[in-house]
Amino acid sequence: MQNKPHQGLTIGRNVSTLASMLILALTSSQAFAMSDKNLVIVTSFPNDVTDVYKSAFEKKYPDISVEVLSKKTTAGIKYLQETSSNNKSDIFWASAPDAFEVLKDSNLLAMYQSSVSGIPEKVGTFPINDPDGFYKGFALSGYGMMWNERYMKAKKLPIPKEWQDLSKPVYHKHVGMSAPSRSGTTHLTVEAILQGEGWQEGWNTLKSISGNFKTVTERSFGVPDGVNSGSFGVGIVIDFFGLSSKATGFPVDFHYPTVTALVPANVGKVKNAPNDEAASAFIDFLLSEEGQKLLLDKKIQRLPVNPAVYASTPEGFPNPFTGQKLGTVDFDLGLSKSRYNVVNSLFDVMITYRLDELRDATKAIQEAEAKAKGASNEKALALIAEAKQLINTLPITAEQASDPDFVSIFTKKRKKASDKVGARQAEVEQAWDNQVIANYDRATELAEKASDIL
Repeated sequence: MQNKPHQGLTIGRNVSTLASMLILALTSSQAFAMSDKNLVIVTSFPNDVTDVYKSAFEKKYPDISVEVLSKKTTAGIKYLQETSSNNKSDIFWASAPDAFEVLKDSNLLAMYQSSVSGIPEKVGTFPINDPDGFYKGFALSGYGMMWNERYMKAKKLPIPKEWQDLSKPVYHKHVGMSAPSRSGTTHLTVEAILQGEGWQEGWNTLKSISGNFKTVTERSFGVPDGVNSGSFGVGIVIDFFGLSSKATGFPVDFHYPTVTALVPANVGKVKNAPNDEAASAFIDFLLSEEGQKLLLDKKIQRLPVNPAVYASTPEGFPNPFTGQKLGTVDFDLGLSKSRYNVVNSLFDVMITYRLDELRDATKAIQEAEAKAKGASNEKALALIAEAKQLINTLPITAEQASDPDFVSIFTKKRKKASDKVGARQAEVEQAWDNQVIANYDRATELAEKASDIL
């Protein structure tokens, strides 16, 4: 029996509709599969680093697309905390190990055991990887100073070797640094000095150097930019800023002072990562010899954690696995984490937001000391000593800085002095500020009085 014409038309239409539905479903499925292979990386690293790794990883894994969310370390932590209930991120990638400890304590990292072998457990006494398995070290970093050789020669400045050198009057307004509240790597530099010299002596060193600052930059890369361009002569930086500037042809050099630490930059998988397999592949790629060799790119210049890669390094490149000691500080990560926000707030109150007052007091003392050379005026010398003591006075002790109850007050960092914080934190910081202003003003007054006597 033959179908009637309208029955054939109906069947044809149904087949066509079904085919269209199948094509649409297949297309949607393929689109979803592709979107599911987007790897989202939250990182504080600059484009010079992320572009190289994104390109190499996507070439090795052409079906995975890498999306980089560039955020400062503290902003990255906050972002992962705020989005944890509906997480869209796969990887957190940054220099500061204490940032990973914060995420680990917040239960925002997933454990991962890499298949890559050949990486030692420690560099010196510091573990390269988290002993609990929540993050991996992929590069090593130390902290020191870089300088512009042309600038130093033009200004007739000596080359600094130790932190204390930068407190000398000859460097007044020739030094730059970023604030630890704005840069995780700068925070580690500050902590390395505090741990290496002790709480009081460490802050004495930091303040004496800061009194010679030309600027406190808003971002950590503002320091190498300033040195490279000759805006100031010396910058306090993490090593790769100096090494990469030198490798790319800027007239600069870098030096590790005696009191510094060598710690790993890290990578970790975010808990409930949408693209778990891609995240695992990225971590393994970073740790592989192929990925480690990318650290030697002229724009990156970081120290690999895989000792085998040092066979490819240029002459003079630091190698922490050959007995070359790049720092004397056995960095205590737990101590750093316990007072993270307090140290940042102290630095900002005493230095960042009172730089003009500190610089004026420092200059007044330097001028008085210059006049006092060869003199034996006990009254003037006593005034200078009192002025120094006022500058070096700290609002709190090391014990208070790590006290959990006191630390809990500091729940927010400022990007600028006018940013609002919690009432109790604002109250404490205001009390500090009042003391700091009074001490710096009085120090300036006493130093000027000593100069008048001399």
